[in-house]
Parts: sequence; C-alpha cells; structure tokens
Amino acid sequence: MTDEMQIVDAAMDPARARALQAALGRRPTVDTGTPLPPFFHQLYFWDPQPPVALGRDGHPKVGGVIPDMGLPRRMWAGGRLTFHGPLVAGTAAARRSVAESTAFKEGRSGPLGFVTLRHEIRQAGRLCVTEWQDLVYRPEPDPDAPAPTPPQARRDEALWETADFDATLLFRYSALTFNGHRIHYDADYARQVEGYAGLVVHGPLLAQLLMLLAERQLGALAAFEFRATAPLIAGETAELCWDDGAAWVRAPDGRQCLQASAR
Repeated sequence: MTDEMQIVDAAMDPARARALQAALGRRPTVDTGTPLPPFFHQLYFWDPQPPVALGRDGHPKVGGVIPDMGLPRRMWAGGRLTFHGPLVAGTAAARRSVAESTAFKEGRSGPLGFVTLRHEIRQAGRLCVTEWQDLVYRPEPDPDAPAPTPPQARRDEALWETADFDATLLFRYSALTFNGHRIHYDADYARQVEGYAGLVVHGPLLAQLLMLLAERQLGALAAFEFRATAPLIAGETAELCWDDGAAWVRAPDGRQCLQASAR
C-alpha cells in the first residue's frame, strides 16, 4: 500500500445519470433528489489530465495513487462493492481513493502487476459506497504466443437477456465515464498495439448491466463482486445471465466474459 491519497469532489449532476440511462436504452428517470442506480457513481469523480500527462493508451500516466508497475498494458480486471446507502443525484459527494495493495505474479504471458484501489464515497459525511477496483498490468502482447483459452460460461441460468454493443455505445460510455482507454474507440490501436480482435467492450459496462439485472431481481443491492475473464468485442451480442445471486456474461461462442455475484 502506498502513502498517496486522492480526494475528488463531484456535484452528482442528474443529467449525467439520465444520459447513461438513455445510452443504455432505458427511460431517463433520475432527477435531483433521486437515488442513483447502483454503480452510476462511475459517471462522476472525473480527474481530467492534459495530453502531456497521458500514456499511449489514453489513460493518465501512472504515479501518485497508482504506482508504476513497469508494465505497459492496463486492464480493469474486476472489483467489489459494498453499498452502505444510496447516493442521491444532485447532492455533492466526495471520493477518497488509496492504493490498498500491490503485487507481482508470473503469468502464462510473463510478469503481471496487480494494483487494488479502494474508493470510499461520501455524501454529507455519510459513507455510501466502498469500492475495491482491481487493476492488472501486463507486458506487450507476443504475436507468436498461442491465444489463451477462455473459460466456457454456464448454461443453467434461471433467466437471461441479450445486449448488443456497437461503437456508438462504447464511445458514449467512454465519454460519460471520462475513460480515455483507446481499446474502446480506436480499433487500429486495439488490434495492432494491444492485440485484441477489435474494439473491446468495457468490463465495467458489462458489470453495470449485470448490476441493473441483479437489482431487478433482488431490490436494492447490499454488495456486488465481479471479475473479467475474457474480452467481449464490439458487434458481438452478449447474453446477460442470472441464477440465484450469480450473474455472468456469455458471448456468442459460449465463452464467459465476466462473472459476478450479488446480494
């Protein structure tokens, strides 16, 4: 754990939440005083940096809260959330962030660097959300290495729904979350530099949709945990699956792209 801490304030403008609802094809319902849907805090707490402070991938350069792991490729690998109480649109909030842990491991493709960030979000001094964000840093892709075999998703869901992801949705989600990672909007970069088959659907966007699905089944969520297991590529139709507190994203070929649990 580093000694660095970052505090970012946000006005929690309800217009931003309505914009995401519209982008997801849902009726915009959030107004001042409305409890935000789970995970909509991703739309807030921006930390804009000038171009000189960005890395080649469009993310802010490491340093400060996120230590330099010496590896060039970043992925949001998963996270855990505890919902202590609702965040309310239109009420100012503050997010306090620290790097809770760092580690190196040896993977099949070489060294991997792991960083876990802990975010605490408060409104009017009240703790509303605690979030742990797991980041993985990887070496450059080896074009001669065999492609990893993704896990196959379960097929015993109690219910499921489909979701489509085109470049417009990925662009709008990147803009609303101020996520500059080029794998989500620059197809040439995604293919030629980071070795993906095309534009990559944001893992947090998949988690967002699973959280909304879980909320419809359980009501207000107390906790949610998710882990990315394989990339979903723009243009692929995903199946969002649910069974008794477990949720997962299944790609057209049956691979599991993300798994989660909710309560």
